Amino acid sequence: MNDRSSHRPILMFDSGVGGLTVLREARVLMPDRRFVYVADDAAFPYGAWEEPALRVHILELFARLLDRFAPAISVIACNTASTLVIEALRERFPGHPFVGMVPAIKPAAERTRSGLVSVLATPGTVKRQYTRDLISKWASKCHVRLVGSDRLAPLAEIYMRDGFVDEEAVRAEIAPCFVERDELRTDIVVLACTHYPFLANRMRKTAPWPVDWLDPAEAIARRAVSLLADIDPNGRGEVLPEGADLAVFTSNRTDFPTRRLLQGFGLAMS
Repeated sequence: MNDRSSHRPILMFDSGVGGLTVLREARVLMPDRRFVYVADDAAFPYGAWEEPALRVHILELFARLLDRFAPAISVIACNTASTLVIEALRERFPGHPFVGMVPAIKPAAERTRSGLVSVLATPGTVKRQYTRDLISKWASKCHVRLVGSDRLAPLAEIYMRDGFVDEEAVRAEIAPCFVERDELRTDIVVLACTHYPFLANRMRKTAPWPVDWLDPAEAIARRAVSLLADIDPNGRGEVLPEGADLAVFTSNRTDFPTRRLLQGFGLAMS
């Protein structure tokens, strides 16, 4: 059996608790690895930032994180951060592998039968040229509607901490995703924010008709596995506690519901 403590950890990064959806899938595929989950909650929500300032903030934060934990690989489990800063991270830290998370537009275009696809994302992801380039490259034959929500990620945070959510608020946020055109209907909605899968059951309940809600978490975890094959597992960094993986919240503040949530995911606060 592999000794988990002898391996460099995998760093999982998001603006809040949404990246736990990716951590969940990564643990299934990599049960022998240690994880450090970093929630940049001091800067949440990223959509409220100007892009240049957010880019600088994330780069400076990663300089500290990589020095502290010496991870084998970093997974940017956040569409907003990935579409904004993934290339800058690779340029700034050329010896370190990064796995980014971008909207699952290609698989959506491959699966749709109606040709009507919606991408449900944060406003930041919606306005990125990166997102539009993905549509041009992979979904030029589809009608793709971009829907930017500034409320769903906070609603997901509330739901994960408190166990309840305003279903009418969820209904209002997802309503623009549903398009009827030439007797056809939207049949796929891309969940382009890691927070959103936590609300998937509420989305199904409040949707006007059934669709395929496309969550890319497993694909991102598989990409991380493929890159780890060529990485030296040994290295120096902060020693993680025995048993639980580590959670780091940049605000250094967590309430009881958040700590309970993290405990349920097998995470110990730093």
